[in-house]
Amino acid sequence: MTKKKEAAKNKTTRQAISKPGASPESTIDKFPIVAIGASAGGLEAFESFFKAMPGDSGMAFILISHLDPTHISILPDLIQKKTQMKVHLITDGLRIQPNMIYVIPPNKDMAILNRVLHLMDLPHPRGFNLPIDNFFKSLAQDQGADAIGIILSGTGSDGSLGLRQIKGELGMIMAQDEDAKYAGMPRSAIATGFVDYIMPADKMPEALIKYTRHAIVKPPDKIMVDEDKFQKVLQKIYILLRTHTNHDFSLYKKNTIIRRVERRMHVHQIDNIQDYLTYLTKSEREVHVLFKDLLIGVTSFFRDPEAFAALSEKYLPGLLADKPEGAIVRIWVAGCSTGEEAYSMAILLQECMEKMNRHFSVQIFATDIDPDAINIARSGLYPLSISADLDPARLKQFFTKEENHYKVKKAVREMLVFALQDLIKDPPFTKLDIITCRNLLIYLGPELQKKLFPVFHYSLKPDGILFIGSSESLGQETTLFKISDRKWKIFKRQSGLSRINPILNLPVPEFSEEPPAIKTSESVRRAEDINSFKLVETILQESDTPPCVIIDEKLKIVYIHGRTGKYLEPASGMACFNILDMARPSLKNALAAAIREAAIIKQEVVKKDIDIEDNGGTIRIDLTVKPVLAYGALRGMLMVIFKDKAKTKTKPRTPQRSDQKSDMIGQLEQELQYTRENLQTTIEELETANEELKSTNEELQSTNEELQSTNEEMETSKEELQSLNEESATVNAELQVRVDELSDANDDMKNLLNSTQIGTVFLDMDMNIRRFTERVISLIPLALSDIGRPVSHFATQLKEFHIVNNALQVLKDLITQEFEVESRDGKFFRTRIMPYRTMQNVIDGVVVTFEDITEFKRFRLTAQRLSVIMNSRDAILIQDKSGAITFWNQGAADMYGYTESEAMKMNIKDMIPKENRKESLALIDKAFTGKLFNSLETGRVTRTGKVLKVWVMVLALRDERDMINGIVTIERLIKDE
Repeated sequence: MTKKKEAAKNKTTRQAISKPGASPESTIDKFPIVAIGASAGGLEAFESFFKAMPGDSGMAFILISHLDPTHISILPDLIQKKTQMKVHLITDGLRIQPNMIYVIPPNKDMAILNRVLHLMDLPHPRGFNLPIDNFFKSLAQDQGADAIGIILSGTGSDGSLGLRQIKGELGMIMAQDEDAKYAGMPRSAIATGFVDYIMPADKMPEALIKYTRHAIVKPPDKIMVDEDKFQKVLQKIYILLRTHTNHDFSLYKKNTIIRRVERRMHVHQIDNIQDYLTYLTKSEREVHVLFKDLLIGVTSFFRDPEAFAALSEKYLPGLLADKPEGAIVRIWVAGCSTGEEAYSMAILLQECMEKMNRHFSVQIFATDIDPDAINIARSGLYPLSISADLDPARLKQFFTKEENHYKVKKAVREMLVFALQDLIKDPPFTKLDIITCRNLLIYLGPELQKKLFPVFHYSLKPDGILFIGSSESLGQETTLFKISDRKWKIFKRQSGLSRINPILNLPVPEFSEEPPAIKTSESVRRAEDINSFKLVETILQESDTPPCVIIDEKLKIVYIHGRTGKYLEPASGMACFNILDMARPSLKNALAAAIREAAIIKQEVVKKDIDIEDNGGTIRIDLTVKPVLAYGALRGMLMVIFKDKAKTKTKPRTPQRSDQKSDMIGQLEQELQYTRENLQTTIEELETANEELKSTNEELQSTNEELQSTNEEMETSKEELQSLNEESATVNAELQVRVDELSDANDDMKNLLNSTQIGTVFLDMDMNIRRFTERVISLIPLALSDIGRPVSHFATQLKEFHIVNNALQVLKDLITQEFEVESRDGKFFRTRIMPYRTMQNVIDGVVVTFEDITEFKRFRLTAQRLSVIMNSRDAILIQDKSGAITFWNQGAADMYGYTESEAMKMNIKDMIPKENRKESLALIDKAFTGKLFNSLETGRVTRTGKVLKVWVMVLALRDERDMINGIVTIERLIKDE
């Protein structure tokens, strides 16, 4: 293949994954841009990440961290030590380059446009800010499918909303696993279900490099190469999805499916779609992940705020104006995802009702096919980062702030019903006032859209509202709806006959039989009755109780003790155990009043001198009603006790009409008296209760106002504390690195001082010991506990040397002094005393050093002796066993004429005349054996060739192992007489 053809092929390959409308030149030089967000504990994660990232990865890295706005960050310096890439602190308008790391500065927010970074001031320098979310959103808009976001250690939930934007543009997301020092941010990101890779920070670079090389740097050709083959594979993918999820995606837009499949192939570095189908077949988890990818709902509260404002101001008031007070308003939010849009509609309705000062019963049906999304919506819990989408007034009115999230208030939550529903096959809701289906239709194919609009038309009431996304349209279904707002896609239902055939073939729901009632077993019920009976019997046996009965809250007799026939008798008709129905007529009023009073005051009530007719006579009794002080089944029951006082008998006589009338009047007067007493008691109790409730209500209102005020202050303080906590954690991490560096420096300094074998003592201005090295302990007996003590308290091993006096003199003159002193054991030390200067050049004590120069003095003495030899008039030579000369003094140079450098290249044999050579060499060999001998008269040849007569004395030269490694010859000229 020629270079020209190869270049053309590479250009085509790069264009395969470019965004629509992108020029070929824009894809040739592009490189991955990776945004990494972190907060508390982020420094450690950053270091682990960049230790494992090579310096030539071809990527650019943008680091976003929560920093103290008043603290100069040293994060770039700390990261620079862990990577070969150059680290930059971002400045406004900085253009991004590959193989570079860019760090956000403190007190700044940041955005990206055409690979240029722009800095902006934070809205709340000391408040709740979301720099990671904001930059993730900006990166998704700028880089599209090439955007990459990573969430590392941190508290809170910053980044969770921004990664939705990246995933919605088909970008890639990574999150640190449970090894994160602070797992709040990674856990919140993982909970969204949008994270592609979950792993430790040091494992991310390898996976990131593989992904970028496959998806961005050198992307493969389009997966749709052979149309027929591709369609067959795609149909099989639809079948796998339908088998595992029970949802059919065959009517979704093919381009949407292809982009999602391509993205999953990039994640697994798979080039061939047939291979990906094989992987899908083997991995049920991958089928679920692909299903989640196909359902990505990029949603937020009041997305397109102007569209919601138009709906609230122009259309909702007119829709509600014709409804009577308390009427039902029904709304269907189709494809609600995690519920933000549904709650936005509920808030909008609530605000509209408050403006109109009217109340309606609102029913909002929010549906989706994703069970995970529905569960999130049902919980009503959202990350703190939603504050970026909601104005503070709405956030305060409709949400309550909890630990790490906002919760929708109960009043709003009760308006909504969340349910799983598949628009393709499940029955729709009917008699609706509004249907909102935003940013769902764009993923559906034309055939499916054509079937759905008649369903929406059928579900809406006359003049009902259809609210769809700004990028969606009705297509050819213009006869069913008329446009009300062309910009924000708000439509009204047109009256007329709905089509019958195009309606989706919806299955008839199967009605399941009601579950059988749960029955308590007969043995359990019987055991409970026996236990209750035994408990009652025990209570009555422990006291000498007159005839009595025990009644429950419904005045039903549950137990009878003694003979009660004089007071109670069964009523005619069906069997009844109500005590008031069974009471004698003359007893009924007093009994009812006593039971009522005892039930209210929870104390014993006694009614005395009650007359009861009995067999032609009258019985006078005392009636007592008291609560049963027991637990379990008898809790709340009352005991009614009948106690006889006296009995009077009368003869039977024929009642006269006047007597009957008098008896009736007396009975009525007695009942009226009891009624009046009961009424008066009830009125007094009611007045007392009203007063108490009024007082309690006022106290509660006052307490509520105080709590609201306190809660607002606490929320504000909590936000500030949260921000300060994250900033402090970041600063602490940086300071910890500095502390570690200082500790390392101290260790290095300690080892350096110890390696020099120089004793050192640091003294402060008061001559107290500040620090010392181990070497000085042999001269001054110091221990670690002596730090801070005056040095004058310690005796030294030095003769005639006073540290304090000399140190004070140095502090006075600021001139370094040196002394040569001797220790008591005969060693010599060079002592130097110099001022101690701080980094600001301030004198803060003295430094005293002791350098052992004993060996130096010994070598100096040896050198002095050697100088005598060197300057001797006699020739002194040293030679090895082979005769090579290794030493040559000045006397030899003067005697024989050879310089030292010339002699060092010679052999002694060169200087011995032939006639003396045998004898001289024999003498040398004898010396190497270690034997002693007398001097020898021999000859030596000078540089000029002249032969001199000399006396030669030979000595053996021994090394430290007492081995002879050379000989010394002392040669003296024999002068002629």
